[in-house]
Amino acid sequence: MPNHVHFLIHYCNTDQSLNTIVGNGKRFIGYEIVKRLQANSETTILNQMQEAVKAKDRQRGKKHQVWQGSFEIKECRTESFVLQKLNYMHDNPLSGRWRLSHRAIDYLHSSAAQYNIGKVRAYAVKDYREVLKENEV
Repeated sequence: MPNHVHFLIHYCNTDQSLNTIVGNGKRFIGYEIVKRLQANSETTILNQMQEAVKAKDRQRGKKHQVWQGSFEIKECRTESFVLQKLNYMHDNPLSGRWRLSHRAIDYLHSSAAQYNIGKVRAYAVKDYREVLKENEV
């Protein structure tokens, strides 16, 4: 989607909080987004991201505001809830609001093709069923 992303995140055996893990991920992805925008001379978007930096953050050396400050968490405790969220994520680019693709498996930034036809698009993801198997007691 043009203005947001969805992730299924699994984490365990760590002392880090989910907020720390997501914050670190957003920082890493943010730097990569800026780097790619710079490489492609996307000055309009870069200028918007620079203008969005608050004065106090600019004083601390922040150059771009890539993300909004918050994120929404839905803790997935059952396989049916994981599937509900995964299906939502796969269908989201097809919705009337976005219409980014006619079929979920054709949307480049989705795991739908990997799950449904075994084809990796832009990047591979770990299948949630593998995670469930690894965590069986």
